[in-house]
Amino acid sequence: MKTILTYLKHEVVLTVALVAALASFLLVPPGAHTLEGIDTTTLLMLFSLMTIVAGFRHMGAFDKLATAVTLRIRTQRSLAAAMIAACFLLSMVATNDVALITLVPFTMLLMHGAAIRAVTITVVLETIAANLGSMVTPIGNPQNLYLYASGQLDAMDFPSLTWPYALVALILLMTLCVLIPKQPVAAARSAEDKLPARKLELYSLLSVAALLSLAKVLPAWALAAAVLVLTLVLDRPVLRQVDYTLLMTFVCFFVFVASVKAYAPVSAWLEGLMADNPLLTGLLVSQVISNVPACLLLSPFTQNAASLMLGVNIGGLGTLVASLASLISFRLYGAAPQRSNGMFMGLFTVLNVLFLAVMLGLAWLTGAM
Repeated sequence: MKTILTYLKHEVVLTVALVAALASFLLVPPGAHTLEGIDTTTLLMLFSLMTIVAGFRHMGAFDKLATAVTLRIRTQRSLAAAMIAACFLLSMVATNDVALITLVPFTMLLMHGAAIRAVTITVVLETIAANLGSMVTPIGNPQNLYLYASGQLDAMDFPSLTWPYALVALILLMTLCVLIPKQPVAAARSAEDKLPARKLELYSLLSVAALLSLAKVLPAWALAAAVLVLTLVLDRPVLRQVDYTLLMTFVCFFVFVASVKAYAPVSAWLEGLMADNPLLTGLLVSQVISNVPACLLLSPFTQNAASLMLGVNIGGLGTLVASLASLISFRLYGAAPQRSNGMFMGLFTVLNVLFLAVMLGLAWLTGAM
């Protein structure tokens, strides 16, 4: 029991989700609607993708990629720009969480000896890059995967709706690299060890299977079964690196949403809010409970999934809790020897407000809100 309580105390988002799910039973007792509300397709896809990404990361593929990006770099500003761009691009195919888990510690290692302000600005901009780059693809973050797997949006809806925001964000991110001084930095050297061929083939094949599943050619359960069996047989340690906490959090919020949807007064209130402005509602709710649970909570109350998607993705900016990826980045930064949590929070707030204002201005100009 002590171990469980310690775990729940550490995993605040899961704890909140669990309490919300249990509290929702006071509104509507659990029943058939509870089980029907759990989107197994999304859970199976999320498990499969996290396992595949964990496999590539475990074998060092992402480290080699990041090292290759920085191999010829000579200044802190160029290094920061390269790592921010890498975070932006990697988040599109490996999720914003994985991009930050992979690149933030690597960035702090490469920038060892640099001024703490330069390191902090770089990590904050990497966090923003991961949150905004991930909006472009259906697999870039959990909320996009949910909207895609549940059939509310098609795969091409994401790039077609988000490319103006991503382009403006990338330009602004690269522009803000002028805040990093042009001090010399030692170039990274890649390890001589080659990637294990058998594992590379395994996860490459599973990646192809995942693409087929995303294209709805292969059922999600078949992909998950193949991923589970093959990793159990060929690379069992990778299964320990899957974020099961995120999966349990999703289950809790699915249960919570099912109960809220079944309770007429709250359902009508949320439906009214979403009818007025789904983008702004999604953004504001994200500031309090983060964008993934906000998407799960609000999606049943609107037919305008495109506006909700933009709202919860832009809503990843703002407060530290607005995106789970931001919390991960803050934890990684805080665990490093060269850190200043106060400086991080200050710069994070200022830069997030700046990007949020620009994204909202763009939404207004394009008629999205």
